[in-house]
Amino acid sequence: MSMFCFQCQETAKNTGCAISGVCGKKPDTANLQDLLVYTLKGIAALEEQAMGKRPIRKSTGLFLVQSLFITITNANFDNVRITAQITEALKLKKALLAEVGDAGSLPEAATWFGTEAEYAAKAEQVGVLQEAHEDLRSLKSLVTYGVKGVAAYADHAAMLDREDDEIYGFVVKALAALTRTLGAEELVALTLETGGCAVKTMALLDAANTGTYGKPEMTQVSMGVRQNPGILVSGHDLRDLADLLEQTQGTGVDVYTHSEMLPAHAYPAFKKYPNLAGNYGSSWWLQDKEFGSFNGPILMTTNCIVPVRPTYKDRIFTSGMAGYADIPHIPDRPAGGRKDFSAIIQLAKTCPPPTELETGTLTVGFAHDQILALADKVVDAVKSGAVKRFVVMGGCDARQKERTYFTDVAKALPPDTIILTAGCAKYRYNKLGLGDIGGIPRVLDAGQCNDSYSLALVALKLKEVFGLEDINQLPISFDIAWYEQKAVAVLLALLYLGVKGIRLGPTLPAFLSPNVAKVLVEKFDLKLIGTPEADVAAIAAGV
Repeated sequence: MSMFCFQCQETAKNTGCAISGVCGKKPDTANLQDLLVYTLKGIAALEEQAMGKRPIRKSTGLFLVQSLFITITNANFDNVRITAQITEALKLKKALLAEVGDAGSLPEAATWFGTEAEYAAKAEQVGVLQEAHEDLRSLKSLVTYGVKGVAAYADHAAMLDREDDEIYGFVVKALAALTRTLGAEELVALTLETGGCAVKTMALLDAANTGTYGKPEMTQVSMGVRQNPGILVSGHDLRDLADLLEQTQGTGVDVYTHSEMLPAHAYPAFKKYPNLAGNYGSSWWLQDKEFGSFNGPILMTTNCIVPVRPTYKDRIFTSGMAGYADIPHIPDRPAGGRKDFSAIIQLAKTCPPPTELETGTLTVGFAHDQILALADKVVDAVKSGAVKRFVVMGGCDARQKERTYFTDVAKALPPDTIILTAGCAKYRYNKLGLGDIGGIPRVLDAGQCNDSYSLALVALKLKEVFGLEDINQLPISFDIAWYEQKAVAVLLALLYLGVKGIRLGPTLPAFLSPNVAKVLVEKFDLKLIGTPEADVAAIAAGV
């Protein structure tokens, strides 16, 4: 086979992409990403040894998480940039090897050095299939993909000047551990430790977002368009949005959010910008249609980019860890400065206004502080019986028809249930007009996928308010959609917090071997989603 990748939910036949990625990733790109991860494991093994004599270097920690971020699904399709990252990784590895000195006990990942001409051949030797034992491969993959999700969130926090040596240290520990011969028991423990690190990282990012932009507030967001030229911002990076809004003030150019950038409207710091016009379109996988009708330039700030169509190829830009071949990339901001978006702004001025797709508003801003501000009302509603159940329906969206399941569940849930959501899965039901219960909206949108931390905090707070000993005693069900590695980190975080009975779909991860899946089912009561009718009945019954 020319490649092998099974890290996302759309993987071919729910087994693995072996010819070309369903996401659009080509074999050479997939293999280069495998080589990058392999090289990062070598760096981690060296840094772990060096940390016996000194603290972790933040620069190394940030390099690891940013490089891992490059390899998550739909983040970077640019072989030139991936190759350059491998070259930088080898330079860092060489410096660490010189510091550590003795290479006798080091794994091959720490001591391999090759020229750029040798990358392709080496890349074909270091993928996930190098682990022949199915169950060990499954557990190693679960750790790897969970750490990739942690890395994405850690990078977002770092962009807001929030870094944590313990998080970086765990990334080093996990990657280094994957270079050694470990048994199933050790890997299971490392998997749960990854979940604990995911909780810590999402808390760090939450503090970074709210400390920089304020605590999200319940906000009505327009879905219509104005008559000015516009720039559409997709992905997840709030600092990129802040830099762009600052630079577009007074230019006659409006800024719109797309997909996971929708929650930005709820932060107080962004409300001061009259040029933040509204949200355009829906989920990331619809961008090939929605970007075409937007008419103006698009800034893709992180992952969730899909193969670029000719209808907008001449007006899309990437930034951060995102990348696509032959698409302009915005350079990183200088220390203490801002990214330079002048090229995007100048292009926007030459474009017609967006073509309107829809009208109306969406309600956002129900992160943990806003929900807890409604705590008395929520508790009274539960005690009176007006609210019988909360259903967490966060997670990821994607293109399969089977994902209409989540729309059908939302429609069929009894009117005394409240949906708690975060992530782009919300686009399956946030425009249904499900109403409210005594002034409490039936869909409480906590924000981006990384804001799933808010949902966990709310659950823990409700457990405290109702005097319960176990989070699983709450009238709360989890019906989660997953797609990529950040969702894996969220899942591991929930398992670490002791949440049981999670329904997951539309498929179980392909990287879960039957035996590993059996362990998760037995220990955590993890369930594959069923039919909407059967699952709604079970949710209503509390099972």
